[in-house]
Amino acid sequence: MITATADTNIYISALQFGGIPLQFLNAARSGAFRLAISEAILAEIRGVLRDKFGWSEDMLDDGISGLRDFTQYVTPTERLHVVADDPDDDRVIECAVVSDSQYIVSGDKHLLDIAQYQNIRVLQVSKFLYLIPKPFA
Repeated sequence: MITATADTNIYISALQFGGIPLQFLNAARSGAFRLAISEAILAEIRGVLRDKFGWSEDMLDDGISGLRDFTQYVTPTERLHVVADDPDDDRVIECAVVSDSQYIVSGDKHLLDIAQYQNIRVLQVSKFLYLIPKPFA
């Protein structure tokens, strides 16, 4: 089964706006692939939804709990320094490495510019969705 790690921008877009990122989360929820997540990713999601979009603590708790219901929680074992221009992106790579993800799904320029780290390909969400079984809408 395919395992992927998503950058926080995918989660935030899905939870705040819907669209293709929400289709991605729904595909993971339906079991089309395994979606790995770490505490660092969850913390960044929580912070952005609270600080930028004004989510209440109750909304945040519900949203994070909902993500925990269908994601594979992992704990990275090493700190990586791959993305010099945005070290926060290193947390996504760490999650992908420890979970043996084949893909990082992101809309982030810094990660997309890397294109691949070790054997982990970095793809936009729309391109990733072509790789997994349908339907998941």
